[in-house]
Amino acid sequence: MKTLVKTFVAAALIAVSTCTMAAGNPGKTLNLSTADLAIDSYLSVMTEGVSGGVEQLFASDFSQKVQGETGRTNTRSEVISFLKKQKGEKLNCSTNTEILEESENYMVARLTMKFETFTKTDLVTLVNEAGSWKVASSVNSYK
Repeated sequence: MKTLVKTFVAAALIAVSTCTMAAGNPGKTLNLSTADLAIDSYLSVMTEGVSGGVEQLFASDFSQKVQGETGRTNTRSEVISFLKKQKGEKLNCSTNTEILEESENYMVARLTMKFETFTKTDLVTLVNEAGSWKVASSVNSYK
């Protein structure tokens, strides 16, 4: 009987420990089940320094184009690496999201980030990949 009680106590401790460890890593899994949730996650990553689960957010062929005096194209891995380094860094800007086009499997949105001395516009294309929305491309411009 004592062995049975010890077994149940050990099983209960393992279950509680597993639940505690899972709850201890919030942000590692993003909810990308809708385009709106994906665009909100993207905005949080870009402006609030949220980096947990950032790999899930971008499509495998993601690219970012930055328009300016000299144009630049960043790969998926370059963007993810940069965003992980920016973990916890919040941008001092106001944001506005405008959905330009939306269908069952894709969305195009304009994100405007207004800073004190300039404005960044980010045209973002999202695609639905097997029920999970991903950012497929981003084109940035500055005024």
